[in-house]
Amino acid sequence: MLEALQYTFFRNALIAGALVSIACGIIGTLIIVNRLVFLSGGIAHAAYGGIGIAYFLNQNPVIGAVIFSLLSALGMGYVQRNTKERSDTVIGVMWAVGMALGIVFLDLSPGYKADLMSYLFGSILAVPSGDLMFMIVLDILILLIVALLYKEIVAVSFDEEFATVENVPVSTIFFILFGLIALTVVITMRLVGLIMVIALLTIPPAIAGIFYKDMKKMMVAAVLLGMLFTTCGLFLSYSFNLTSGATIILTSGTAYGIAQIGKAIHDKRALQP
Repeated sequence: MLEALQYTFFRNALIAGALVSIACGIIGTLIIVNRLVFLSGGIAHAAYGGIGIAYFLNQNPVIGAVIFSLLSALGMGYVQRNTKERSDTVIGVMWAVGMALGIVFLDLSPGYKADLMSYLFGSILAVPSGDLMFMIVLDILILLIVALLYKEIVAVSFDEEFATVENVPVSTIFFILFGLIALTVVITMRLVGLIMVIALLTIPPAIAGIFYKDMKKMMVAAVLLGMLFTTCGLFLSYSFNLTSGATIILTSGTAYGIAQIGKAIHDKRALQP
Protein backbone atom coordinates (compact mmCIF):
# COMPACT_ATOMS: atom_id res chain seq x y z
CA MET A 1 0.00 0.00 0.00
CA LEU A 2 2.81 2.42 0.87
CA GLU A 3 4.31 2.03 -2.59
CA ALA A 4 1.61 4.43 -3.78
CA LEU A 5 3.62 7.25 -2.20
CA GLN A 6 6.25 6.93 -4.91
CA TYR A 7 3.81 8.46 -7.41
CA THR A 8 3.61 12.24 -7.66
CA PHE A 9 -0.11 12.20 -8.47
CA PHE A 10 -0.84 10.22 -5.29
CA ARG A 11 1.20 12.57 -3.11
CA ASN A 12 -0.60 15.53 -4.70
CA ALA A 13 -3.92 13.83 -3.96
CA LEU A 14 -2.98 13.41 -0.29
CA ILE A 15 -1.96 17.08 -0.06
CA ALA A 16 -5.15 18.16 -1.84
CA GLY A 17 -7.21 16.08 0.57
CA ALA A 18 -5.52 17.71 3.56
CA LEU A 19 -5.96 21.24 2.17
CA VAL A 20 -9.60 20.62 1.25
CA SER A 21 -10.21 19.18 4.72
CA ILE A 22 -8.98 22.40 6.37
CA ALA A 23 -11.41 24.57 4.40
CA CYS A 24 -14.32 22.15 4.63
CA GLY A 25 -13.74 21.39 8.31
CA ILE A 26 -13.92 25.06 9.32
CA ILE A 27 -16.68 26.18 6.97
CA GLY A 28 -18.56 22.89 7.38
CA THR A 29 -18.69 23.40 11.16
CA LEU A 30 -20.27 26.82 10.63
CA ILE A 31 -22.74 25.27 8.17
CA ILE A 32 -23.75 22.54 10.64
CA VAL A 33 -24.00 24.88 13.64
CA ASN A 34 -26.11 27.39 11.71
CA ARG A 35 -28.16 24.68 9.95
CA LEU A 36 -27.25 25.88 6.47
CA VAL A 37 -26.72 22.50 4.79
CA PHE A 38 -29.54 22.96 2.28
CA LEU A 39 -28.45 26.52 1.48
CA SER A 40 -24.84 25.40 0.95
CA GLY A 41 -26.06 22.66 -1.39
CA GLY A 42 -28.03 25.25 -3.33
CA ILE A 43 -24.98 27.48 -3.68
CA ALA A 44 -22.89 24.53 -4.80
CA HIS A 45 -25.26 23.44 -7.55
CA ALA A 46 -25.94 26.99 -8.69
CA ALA A 47 -22.23 27.25 -9.51
CA TYR A 48 -22.94 25.24 -12.67
CA GLY A 49 -24.74 28.24 -14.10
CA GLY A 50 -21.52 30.22 -13.91
CA ILE A 51 -19.53 27.39 -15.46
CA GLY A 52 -21.89 27.17 -18.44
CA ILE A 53 -22.02 30.94 -18.98
CA ALA A 54 -18.21 31.19 -18.79
CA TYR A 55 -17.79 28.48 -21.43
CA PHE A 56 -20.35 30.21 -23.64
CA LEU A 57 -18.41 33.50 -23.34
CA ASN A 58 -15.09 31.67 -23.84
CA GLN A 59 -13.88 32.65 -20.37
CA ASN A 60 -12.28 30.74 -17.52
CA PRO A 61 -15.04 28.52 -16.05
CA VAL A 62 -13.66 28.88 -12.52
CA ILE A 63 -14.02 32.67 -12.66
CA GLY A 64 -17.58 32.26 -13.94
CA ALA A 65 -18.36 29.79 -11.17
CA VAL A 66 -16.93 32.12 -8.49
CA ILE A 67 -18.95 35.14 -9.68
CA PHE A 68 -22.17 33.17 -10.16
CA SER A 69 -21.76 31.37 -6.81
CA LEU A 70 -21.17 34.61 -4.93
CA LEU A 71 -24.24 36.19 -6.53
CA SER A 72 -26.28 33.06 -5.79
CA ALA A 73 -24.98 33.01 -2.21
CA LEU A 74 -26.07 36.60 -1.66
CA GLY A 75 -29.46 35.89 -3.23
CA MET A 76 -30.05 32.68 -1.29
CA GLY A 77 -28.74 34.29 1.85
CA TYR A 78 -31.18 37.16 1.49
CA VAL A 79 -34.03 34.71 0.97
CA GLN A 80 -32.94 32.59 3.92
CA ARG A 81 -32.64 35.63 6.19
CA ASN A 82 -35.83 37.44 5.17
CA THR A 83 -38.38 34.87 3.96
CA LYS A 84 -37.81 31.96 6.30
CA GLU A 85 -41.24 30.39 5.85
CA ARG A 86 -40.66 29.61 2.17
CA SER A 87 -36.88 29.88 1.94
CA ASP A 88 -36.39 26.18 1.27
CA THR A 89 -38.69 26.38 -1.77
CA VAL A 90 -36.98 29.44 -3.23
CA ILE A 91 -33.50 28.02 -2.62
CA GLY A 92 -34.57 24.77 -4.28
CA VAL A 93 -35.75 26.71 -7.35
CA MET A 94 -32.47 28.64 -7.56
CA TRP A 95 -30.57 25.36 -7.14
CA ALA A 96 -32.38 23.77 -10.10
CA VAL A 97 -32.31 26.89 -12.32
CA GLY A 98 -28.56 27.32 -11.77
CA MET A 99 -27.81 23.80 -12.95
CA ALA A 100 -30.23 24.10 -15.87
CA LEU A 101 -28.59 27.37 -16.99
CA GLY A 102 -25.20 25.70 -16.94
CA ILE A 103 -26.37 22.81 -19.09
CA VAL A 104 -28.17 25.05 -21.61
CA PHE A 105 -25.21 27.41 -22.03
CA LEU A 106 -22.89 24.44 -22.48
CA ASP A 107 -25.24 23.19 -25.22
CA LEU A 108 -25.06 26.60 -26.90
CA SER A 109 -21.26 26.84 -26.63
CA PRO A 110 -19.43 26.29 -29.92
CA GLY A 111 -16.57 23.84 -30.28
CA TYR A 112 -15.41 21.62 -27.46
CA LYS A 113 -17.92 21.28 -24.65
CA ALA A 114 -16.81 20.53 -21.12
CA ASP A 115 -17.99 17.37 -19.47
CA LEU A 116 -20.28 18.52 -16.66
CA MET A 117 -19.65 15.27 -14.83
CA SER A 118 -16.00 16.24 -14.36
CA TYR A 119 -17.14 19.11 -12.17
CA LEU A 120 -19.68 16.93 -10.41
CA PHE A 121 -17.35 14.09 -9.40
CA GLY A 122 -13.92 15.60 -10.00
CA SER A 123 -10.73 13.58 -9.84
CA ILE A 124 -8.57 14.08 -6.81
CA LEU A 125 -5.91 11.84 -8.37
CA ALA A 126 -5.51 14.27 -11.27
CA VAL A 127 -4.80 17.39 -9.22
CA PRO A 128 -1.75 19.22 -10.62
CA SER A 129 0.74 20.82 -8.25
CA GLY A 130 -0.14 24.32 -9.45
CA ASP A 131 -3.81 23.99 -8.42
CA LEU A 132 -2.80 23.26 -4.84
CA MET A 133 -1.87 26.94 -4.50
CA PHE A 134 -5.56 27.87 -4.91
CA MET A 135 -6.38 25.78 -1.86
CA ILE A 136 -3.51 27.20 0.19
CA VAL A 137 -4.70 30.75 -0.51
CA LEU A 138 -8.31 29.80 0.32
CA ASP A 139 -7.28 28.11 3.57
CA ILE A 140 -5.30 31.17 4.64
CA LEU A 141 -8.23 33.46 3.77
CA ILE A 142 -10.69 31.33 5.74
CA LEU A 143 -8.39 31.08 8.77
CA LEU A 144 -7.83 34.84 8.82
CA ILE A 145 -11.50 35.79 8.50
CA VAL A 146 -12.71 33.24 11.05
CA ALA A 147 -9.96 34.24 13.50
CA LEU A 148 -10.75 37.94 13.17
CA LEU A 149 -14.52 37.51 13.44
CA TYR A 150 -14.64 34.46 15.72
CA LYS A 151 -16.45 36.11 18.65
CA GLU A 152 -19.05 37.62 16.35
CA ILE A 153 -19.51 34.33 14.50
CA VAL A 154 -20.04 32.45 17.78
CA ALA A 155 -22.53 35.07 18.93
CA VAL A 156 -24.72 34.93 15.82
CA SER A 157 -24.42 31.12 15.59
CA PHE A 158 -25.65 30.33 19.10
CA ASP A 159 -27.78 33.31 20.12
CA GLU A 160 -28.76 35.60 17.27
CA GLU A 161 -31.12 37.70 19.40
CA PHE A 162 -28.45 38.37 22.01
CA ALA A 163 -25.97 39.23 19.26
CA THR A 164 -28.45 41.76 17.84
CA VAL A 165 -28.93 43.35 21.29
CA GLU A 166 -25.13 43.60 21.63
CA ASN A 167 -24.99 45.47 18.29
CA VAL A 168 -23.22 42.67 16.44
CA PRO A 169 -23.79 43.16 12.66
CA VAL A 170 -25.70 39.88 12.36
CA SER A 171 -26.70 40.16 8.70
CA THR A 172 -23.18 41.20 7.67
CA ILE A 173 -21.66 38.22 9.49
CA PHE A 174 -24.10 35.85 7.78
CA PHE A 175 -23.40 37.29 4.34
CA ILE A 176 -19.66 36.92 4.95
CA LEU A 177 -20.34 33.30 5.86
CA PHE A 178 -22.39 32.80 2.68
CA GLY A 179 -19.53 34.23 0.65
CA LEU A 180 -17.00 31.90 2.30
CA ILE A 181 -19.27 28.94 1.57
CA ALA A 182 -19.42 29.95 -2.10
CA LEU A 183 -15.64 30.34 -2.39
CA THR A 184 -15.00 27.05 -0.58
CA VAL A 185 -17.37 25.14 -2.81
CA VAL A 186 -16.03 26.56 -6.08
CA ILE A 187 -12.31 26.26 -5.35
CA THR A 188 -12.57 22.79 -3.83
CA MET A 189 -14.94 21.64 -6.56
CA ARG A 190 -12.15 22.37 -9.05
CA LEU A 191 -9.98 19.86 -7.21
CA VAL A 192 -12.25 17.09 -5.98
CA GLY A 193 -15.71 17.56 -7.47
CA LEU A 194 -18.99 18.82 -6.06
CA ILE A 195 -20.20 15.55 -4.52
CA MET A 196 -17.08 15.12 -2.39
CA VAL A 197 -17.10 18.79 -1.36
CA ILE A 198 -20.64 18.48 0.01
CA ALA A 199 -19.68 15.25 1.81
CA LEU A 200 -16.62 16.85 3.44
CA LEU A 201 -18.64 19.97 4.34
CA THR A 202 -21.21 17.93 6.25
CA ILE A 203 -19.96 14.51 7.44
CA PRO A 204 -16.78 15.37 9.42
CA PRO A 205 -18.40 18.37 11.19
CA ALA A 206 -21.49 16.27 11.92
CA ILE A 207 -19.33 13.59 13.56
CA ALA A 208 -17.37 16.24 15.46
CA GLY A 209 -20.66 17.72 16.70
CA ILE A 210 -21.55 14.39 18.33
CA PHE A 211 -18.54 14.60 20.64
CA TYR A 212 -17.91 18.34 21.02
CA LYS A 213 -20.14 21.36 21.62
CA ASP A 214 -17.37 23.97 21.68
CA MET A 215 -17.05 25.37 18.15
CA LYS A 216 -13.24 25.58 18.16
CA LYS A 217 -12.98 21.92 19.14
CA MET A 218 -15.57 21.03 16.50
CA MET A 219 -13.54 22.79 13.82
CA VAL A 220 -10.28 21.10 14.81
CA ALA A 221 -11.94 17.69 15.04
CA ALA A 222 -13.70 18.17 11.68
CA VAL A 223 -10.43 19.12 9.98
CA LEU A 224 -8.60 16.11 11.42
CA LEU A 225 -11.47 13.76 10.55
CA GLY A 226 -11.54 15.09 6.99
CA MET A 227 -7.81 14.44 6.64
CA LEU A 228 -8.26 10.95 8.09
CA PHE A 229 -11.13 10.09 5.73
CA THR A 230 -9.41 11.42 2.60
CA THR A 231 -6.17 9.60 3.45
CA CYS A 232 -7.86 6.30 4.29
CA GLY A 233 -10.13 6.58 1.25
CA LEU A 234 -7.21 7.23 -1.10
CA PHE A 235 -5.23 4.26 0.18
CA LEU A 236 -8.30 2.00 0.02
CA SER A 237 -9.09 3.12 -3.52
CA TYR A 238 -5.49 2.42 -4.55
CA SER A 239 -5.45 -1.01 -2.89
CA PHE A 240 -8.77 -2.20 -4.32
CA ASN A 241 -8.75 -0.23 -7.60
CA LEU A 242 -11.83 1.80 -6.70
CA THR A 243 -12.94 5.32 -7.61
CA SER A 244 -11.16 7.58 -5.13
CA GLY A 245 -13.89 10.17 -4.53
CA ALA A 246 -16.61 7.60 -3.95
CA THR A 247 -14.35 5.59 -1.64
CA ILE A 248 -13.59 8.67 0.46
CA ILE A 249 -17.30 9.48 0.75
CA LEU A 250 -18.18 5.89 1.73
CA THR A 251 -15.38 5.90 4.30
CA SER A 252 -16.79 9.12 5.77
CA GLY A 253 -20.36 7.80 5.71
CA THR A 254 -19.34 4.56 7.43
CA ALA A 255 -17.59 6.51 10.18
CA TYR A 256 -20.69 8.68 10.62
CA GLY A 257 -22.87 5.58 11.01
CA ILE A 258 -20.47 4.08 13.57
CA ALA A 259 -20.39 7.36 15.50
CA GLN A 260 -24.19 7.54 15.61
CA ILE A 261 -24.45 3.93 16.79
CA GLY A 262 -21.81 4.57 19.45
CA LYS A 263 -23.66 7.67 20.63
CA ALA A 264 -26.97 5.77 20.82
CA ILE A 265 -25.36 3.00 22.89
CA HIS A 266 -23.71 5.54 25.18
CA ASP A 267 -26.96 7.46 25.69
CA LYS A 268 -28.87 4.24 26.41
CA ARG A 269 -26.35 3.18 29.03
CA ALA A 270 -26.42 6.63 30.60
CA LEU A 271 -30.19 6.35 31.12
CA GLN A 272 -29.93 2.98 32.83
CA PRO A 273 -30.05 3.12 36.67
